[in-house]
Amino acid sequence: MKDACDRHSSCESRSGLSVCSKLCYAIGGAPYQITGCAIGFFLQIYLLDVALLDPFYASIILFVGRAWDAITDPTVGFLVSRSPWTRFGRMMPWILLSTPFAALSYFLIWYVPSVDQGKAVWYLIFYCSFQTLQTVMLPRTVFFSKHLQLDLPTVLGTLIGTAVQGQIVGMASAPCISAGEDLNSTDLQVASMGNFTEPRVSLQHLRNAYMIASGVICSIYVVCAMVLFFGVKEQKETCRVRTEPMSFFQGIRMVMGHGPYFKLVMGFLFTSLAFMFLEGNFALFCSYTLGFRDDFQNILLVIMLSATLAIPFWQWFLTKFGKKTAVYIGTTSVVPFLVSVVLVPSNLIVTYIVSFAAGVSVAAAFLLPWSMLPDVVDDFKIKNPDSQGHEAIFYSFYVFFTKFASGVSLGVSTLSLDFAGYVTRGCKQPAEVDLTLKILVSPAPIVSIIIGLLIFISYPITEEIRQGNSKLLNEQRENEMDSDSTELNVV
Repeated sequence: MKDACDRHSSCESRSGLSVCSKLCYAIGGAPYQITGCAIGFFLQIYLLDVALLDPFYASIILFVGRAWDAITDPTVGFLVSRSPWTRFGRMMPWILLSTPFAALSYFLIWYVPSVDQGKAVWYLIFYCSFQTLQTVMLPRTVFFSKHLQLDLPTVLGTLIGTAVQGQIVGMASAPCISAGEDLNSTDLQVASMGNFTEPRVSLQHLRNAYMIASGVICSIYVVCAMVLFFGVKEQKETCRVRTEPMSFFQGIRMVMGHGPYFKLVMGFLFTSLAFMFLEGNFALFCSYTLGFRDDFQNILLVIMLSATLAIPFWQWFLTKFGKKTAVYIGTTSVVPFLVSVVLVPSNLIVTYIVSFAAGVSVAAAFLLPWSMLPDVVDDFKIKNPDSQGHEAIFYSFYVFFTKFASGVSLGVSTLSLDFAGYVTRGCKQPAEVDLTLKILVSPAPIVSIIIGLLIFISYPITEEIRQGNSKLLNEQRENEMDSDSTELNVV
């Protein structure tokens, strides 16, 4: 399979990936999105209502896990970039060795240990372990091809993650505890009364469903990693290096000192934060505030299906009207739906319609950051012609900031629910919890969107500048090719 796909070994500017390699590459990127989506949508409600953790401990796990993930992204990217080249490439050995341990760690995140003491430590260890191991899937963006379109595979990965996790979990009953009932007596002990037996069995069924879903996703993870390993030939950069390699912190200072990159990252930091508030709290909002406990997984699936279908539209839109315009239109289009989902009385049909419409804006949130990051990288190359090899740092630090923001949003959200008096697996939550959930899925995202768009006003790379930079870089590559060809002829 490896031989049939792609055998280019020259500089990326001189060769492209075959259709087969692009397909294998896209499949290899799916696990990163599938597991990220499953964790983003379901981990909070799992820790609270299935693992039965105190909201305070759940907030620590969610924040520390994402913050740790943010730190490991640039660190692993740096280590991979300094790894020696092997006959399998530089990146491939990392992927091959990390995959089985990443799959195991992911599976154990969704396993409820039999002892209550130390349960929070269990989830923290395996959550951080998985985030470290699956980070290896990120730097592949730079090493294999900087020109591959990742938006559609990204959304397809999230769609698969939502479908697998949500539909398997949705087949199990989700029992709740009425006011006045004791959680331990109804769920964790074998009671003689018949009305105590069913909730306990149902909770175990729900736990088993989460384990089955994690097993399916682990299998997909391993298969996709193998397709990537055997289906893509990693390309070794053979263009001459004009500068000595920079240290890690020198590279950080250089890329963070680049104005367009800093403004782009800060803008998307706040707009991404808005969608992270939604992602982390929407399952609880649907279950308790809207009262759709048995339908929330289908509502999430509608959002991601709509996002997948909307990707071609946004690709056309940003090509027609420019990326900066797409940012404003795509991001603000979700605001009316954020307002309506809170103000309109609870109705399942209306919720499905609003969710489908909101998914169109979610597609823009997936597409635009990865579409605009190459523009600031090109701008950096134009303004710093004697510096190269910093692509991994640009991409890794964008992910660093967004994941750190995700950790903050999840930690603050869960801690807010704790202060509001969240009742674990309660059939009905206090009014304070309902109000908190409404704030977390409407006003908080809207404020984040406004701040992000205000930052984007000063983003300097227009469509004209982008096209000019692309033209200059193409001319530089052609000159390098001609120069190298002349040297070979002389030899």
